[in-house]
Amino acid sequence: QVQLAESGGGLVQAGGSLRLSCAASGRTFTSYAMAWFRQAPGKEREFVAGITRGGTTTVYADSAKGRFTIYRDGAKNTVLLQMNSLKPEDTAVYYCAADHKSSSFYGHYNYWGQGTQVTVSS
Repeated sequence: QVQLAESGGGLVQAGGSLRLSCAASGRTFTSYAMAWFRQAPGKEREFVAGITRGGTTTVYADSAKGRFTIYRDGAKNTVLLQMNSLKPEDTAVYYCAADHKSSSFYGHYNYWGQGTQVTVSS
């Protein structure tokens, strides 16, 4: 099993940046593919970005391409999401997820963090 804890959310103006962190417990961090999802009020949870176990392959939702970067810090058992050029429509609760294989489907992931709120003001 793995436990996940997100941090780094907050309030930012449009055009600004935030970096989200997801700390994973346990010694098997490299056994898990990681992903970020988000959920806005009244909307379904949607895929934002994913990274493979080895960190060699990343995948982004169209809404995140060119603005967000997902990467792993193996020394700290952490996956990060650097978000630049933020827009009001990026406002949501952001969740970190883990599983042994990669997927952009939220139903695939067995392990989730508690979420961190990101609010982008116009």
